[in-house]
Amino acid sequence: MAEEFRTLDRKVSRRTILRAAVAGLALPAASALLAACGGGGATPTPTSAPAAQTPAAAATPAAGQTPAAGKEVVLAILHFSVIEGTTWSGAHDRAGKRLAEKYPNVKYIYREQVSPDQTVPFAEEMIAKEGANIIVGNAEFIGMPLLDIVDKYPDKIFVAVTTSDLTTRPNFIRIFPRQYQSLYLEGLIAAALTKTGNVGIVSAYPNLQVLRRQAGFILGVQEAAKKLNKDVKIHIKYVGDWYLPAEERAVAETLATQYNCDVLTQQTDSGSTLDVCKARGLWFVGKDMDTVCFYKWATTDTVAISFDTRWEVIYDKIIQAYLKGEKPPEIIFPGMESSITLADGTEVTTTDIMNDCKVGIDAISPKAKAQIPQEIIDLVAERREGMRKGEWDPFTEHALVSNGTGLEVQGLPIPPKGTVVKPAGEKPTDEFLLQKINFDLEGVNILP
Repeated sequence: MAEEFRTLDRKVSRRTILRAAVAGLALPAASALLAACGGGGATPTPTSAPAAQTPAAAATPAAGQTPAAGKEVVLAILHFSVIEGTTWSGAHDRAGKRLAEKYPNVKYIYREQVSPDQTVPFAEEMIAKEGANIIVGNAEFIGMPLLDIVDKYPDKIFVAVTTSDLTTRPNFIRIFPRQYQSLYLEGLIAAALTKTGNVGIVSAYPNLQVLRRQAGFILGVQEAAKKLNKDVKIHIKYVGDWYLPAEERAVAETLATQYNCDVLTQQTDSGSTLDVCKARGLWFVGKDMDTVCFYKWATTDTVAISFDTRWEVIYDKIIQAYLKGEKPPEIIFPGMESSITLADGTEVTTTDIMNDCKVGIDAISPKAKAQIPQEIIDLVAERREGMRKGEWDPFTEHALVSNGTGLEVQGLPIPPKGTVVKPAGEKPTDEFLLQKINFDLEGVNILP
């Protein structure tokens, strides 16, 4: 998902990124993105979750319960990409459909393949013609132009996914899920599965969201390796953008053949890495959506685990506030502790490990699970439960030590190698997590 934009060097200001995005300078990355996210011909995302979960904290109203009955909500989502067959916009679309199914007084409308210069015209059209009162840009570069009209429509709520900028207004809300929690669990599983001791990440380019998500995965790999007394190396190679299928395939092949990686994951958007894993009999660890369940891109013979993002949990928090006549929090950054009950009675948390329509420990591929020591399976269950209760978090538990590589942002240089940026046991602020992880964690191999 193209939440930030690639630069030829690695020093860039956040404001420069946003100005370039709004001016359309980064549109090639967005407009070419995801004809089918590597899965051409995939069917549209189902609107209900296929697997039940146990109760979690902070659940929103139960299925069929309509708050402030009679007051209509029109949720309008501006998708930067196509919807069908994509994991990012597909998940946002699924969220809108699930909320419309849950609440009789909620209507979901959308536009897809929206460019920054279309954000405001589409938003105003949806307000004037379709009664939109909650308007979402599902990427930062799509959402930021909405700032131009927030004062014009004080009774509307505007929402933008955040990557590095945290500009807010009382009616301009910034959102992101704590996907790193699920990525940490994936890391535990990846470290246990590798037999060669080499795990590879096919990644887009250094940006704050990628570095944060990779950090969660890395912490999981390193913790499991230590517990199992294994020497596990993590190799990361950047392809240069979010959607470059040929380049992603080449990088995946390089990681498999030259670096002997037998477990691969990605921070890119095509299905090329998964294709390489299928062809070579490697384990694949997925991101953003359970594509085995929803898109049938592969089976659990290849996909060891994925994580699924439920944007409906975030959108529901905004809807609940709107229906009560309240302003929602200006920054919404929930994790596994937050959940929603869908129309069919299924409870889903903001993010969770998921695979083949199953969640939690049951989501681990049966073939993979047979190769994972019980102590790691138990640890995955324990850590997941702690995060669901809001009592544990990998970024609080572990020290964050710089590898000396990453992305130099204006006013935020890359910390020198070995710098303890955040000590173990200290809870980081949301601002730190969203804006200050501009470095790779110590111990990773960043390939040229």
